[in-house]
Amino acid sequence: MKKLAEASDRLKGQEMFQILERVKELEKQGEKIFHFELGDPGFRSPDVAFEAICKSIQDGETHYTNSSGVPDLRKEVVEFVEKNKRFKTNEKQILITPGANIQIFYAAACIANSGDEIIVPDPAFVSYFSILDFLDIKIIRVPLLEENNFRLNPSDVEKAITDKTKMIIINSPSNPTGSVMTTEEIKEIYEIAKKHDLFLVSDEIYGNIVYNGNYPFSAGQLDNCQERVIIIDGLSKRYAMTGWRIGFMIAPENLIRKMALLLETTSSCVSPFIQRAAIAVLRKDEAISLNNVQKLKKRRDVLVEGLNSLPGVKCLNPEGAFYAFPNIKGTGMTGREFCEFMLEKARVAISPGDVFGKYGEDYVRLSYSKISEEDIKKAVDKMKAVLEKSIKNSQIKNKE
Repeated sequence: MKKLAEASDRLKGQEMFQILERVKELEKQGEKIFHFELGDPGFRSPDVAFEAICKSIQDGETHYTNSSGVPDLRKEVVEFVEKNKRFKTNEKQILITPGANIQIFYAAACIANSGDEIIVPDPAFVSYFSILDFLDIKIIRVPLLEENNFRLNPSDVEKAITDKTKMIIINSPSNPTGSVMTTEEIKEIYEIAKKHDLFLVSDEIYGNIVYNGNYPFSAGQLDNCQERVIIIDGLSKRYAMTGWRIGFMIAPENLIRKMALLLETTSSCVSPFIQRAAIAVLRKDEAISLNNVQKLKKRRDVLVEGLNSLPGVKCLNPEGAFYAFPNIKGTGMTGREFCEFMLEKARVAISPGDVFGKYGEDYVRLSYSKISEEDIKKAVDKMKAVLEKSIKNSQIKNKE
């Protein structure tokens, strides 16, 4: 077999999808599996999206369009940003993308060269690592510590900066920890980026999914995304539109032009009918999203209480997104061993913490985005039963 490019060997993908594939095989055999592995909101996509896409297709909007996004959608994003993120931008600073995931690729590819450094929180969204590895950009990991509620510490970020650093990535609300950075922390990291003349990527894909009622502070407020701040965002999580693959970036105009060329090179454009659906959804903003956040909060409360009832497990209460990130070190297992144990013995599908970085080894991630409160309770009961049985068997063996 012919040898492939070295860069292809550095691709890791998203292991959560690989876990899901294995789980689907078990379900084909008739097994009942409790799904916590994938961050896919279980809510129905908004009805206005279906109505808009059908009309758009019927109107014949099925051809190429502007590679940066249709003007109507970019205008709608400008209004959305001013209302929700509370800063002013313009249409030339907006890039409409096929989902938010690829935005990390666009930004990194247009900013950093091979061998340059980008600061990334650890644990973090898996695609950060896979994309930067593929581009041969050096990843500088700054640990998110449980004792700091998994929030990024600005002083740790500054210590990690070298003359090769090009960019800092922050993610609030966070995947996988559910942590939400304070306004002061975001401002301090911005000042660090400004001091060292770095770009600051703020991944805000979980946007309004917070449980204290306050929309998170956006780093875009600090320079209106005109100098160094780049906002990653989209409709996937906020409106349960993961399969629609529609996102938007906000960044300085010169960078947007370069990223638009990269999008044009790789994807040509985002489907126009998908963009029409996005316009309709953004116009209905609050009426759609707030109700879902309340449902997620109830699931979070049930799950966190249940996790803290398990022997050897302790879990902080996440302030945003829809993930719990419990410490399972007290069980005597690594995160990966814990996940394998739970899938095999309790038929509960969970993602190991080390998928999200080397500092996640003693943790696991549970997504409560799709599972009902009733099934959360059933899953916790099963996990408790198999853990207690395992402890009992271990005690018997030790006596023998």
